[in-house]
Amino acid sequence: MRIDYAFELAVRGLGTKPSRTFLTLLGIAIGVAAVIAIASLGAGTRMLITNEISGLGADILAVQPGRQPSGFADIASALYSKSLTQRDIDALLRKGNAPHIVAVVPNVLVPGSVTYENETYYPQTIGSSADFYEAMFDIHPSEGEMFGDEAVRENASIAVIGYKVNQELFGDASGYGKKITIGGRKFRVTGVLPKLGQVAFAQIDEMVLIPHTTAMKYLLGQTHFGELMVRVDDPDHVPRTEYDIEATLRDVHGLEQGDDNDFVVRTPAALMEQVGSILLSLTLFLAAVVAIALLVGGIGIMNMMLVSVAERTREIGLRKAVGAGEGDILLQFLFEAMLLTLLGGVLGVVAGACIAYGASIAILTYSSLDWTFVLPLGAVAGAVAFSVCIGLIFGLYPARKASKKSPMEALRYE
Repeated sequence: MRIDYAFELAVRGLGTKPSRTFLTLLGIAIGVAAVIAIASLGAGTRMLITNEISGLGADILAVQPGRQPSGFADIASALYSKSLTQRDIDALLRKGNAPHIVAVVPNVLVPGSVTYENETYYPQTIGSSADFYEAMFDIHPSEGEMFGDEAVRENASIAVIGYKVNQELFGDASGYGKKITIGGRKFRVTGVLPKLGQVAFAQIDEMVLIPHTTAMKYLLGQTHFGELMVRVDDPDHVPRTEYDIEATLRDVHGLEQGDDNDFVVRTPAALMEQVGSILLSLTLFLAAVVAIALLVGGIGIMNMMLVSVAERTREIGLRKAVGAGEGDILLQFLFEAMLLTLLGGVLGVVAGACIAYGASIAILTYSSLDWTFVLPLGAVAGAVAFSVCIGLIFGLYPARKASKKSPMEALRYE
């Protein structure tokens, strides 16, 4: 039997029960739609994080306290680690230890609210060097100026605030020159940033920058840092500088050979690779879970085809009586199953793309993330191919059962 004729018979067979056909392929379509939506959102997330990491600059390394996390206990202990102090900065800035480092700036996170008169807001308050943030993120105040090393050395009570912080505390007025309260201490606003949204991993609009020395002495009462940001003179020197940082800090911390580091050095490339690996694993896991739904849909295909074979027993007997062989019957019903799953796969791809696109629009509308809609063509091709394979696998038994029917018994079937 010719392939085109087998295809025509398959289309006719599916068209005899359109409602049942639609409900059956719906199971496949839902599974494929879920796969496409997950793959699209996963690719969008990967692109977002990649762009954010790239925004940090190829010449920036981050040093964080605590061991490299291998479990929840390590993550929890890193939050309370006190391994990074001023002596580490002094050691890293010695040219003999790390010749390619041009700047080391600590970060400390200050929890709590910021108030002005009767207004209160909970921003992200960071103790650091505003000049460093200006250079790293290429951000410049719309009013006033950033503070630098002099303010840090003098433990100055000054602050640079983001656009949203200014709106929440001062409304349409400018907060420049006014005094806000952080942790019971007055800080004079020396700079107001324009509306910038998310820059790299930082939500600049919701940020308050104060000198880290002031934060540590007057607000936190601590001598250790939450993170060190290290700038090198050339991105090509990042691998060498990573080695120099590790060697220097191990020596400062008195770590012997075989001892685990009590700090973690993160480079943009390593962070990008790590995040990409985590996202890929998560996407594959979710896709595998959804694939189970496709298998369940395949069982539904098999059940429908068995019912169809039983209902069309006389048709099978009649076709065999006029000369159709077992291979012809097998091909006809196998084509029906594969066509059914192919239609379900195509419908699922369209639905999944629409869901992912709608989610992308919602993310762009209701968040400040620079989200990009991505539809991975590999996932589309794989989902459609997998759905056709489901039809082939689960349609083979009903098709074989139909091809083995005896013509005489089939014609006598009521």
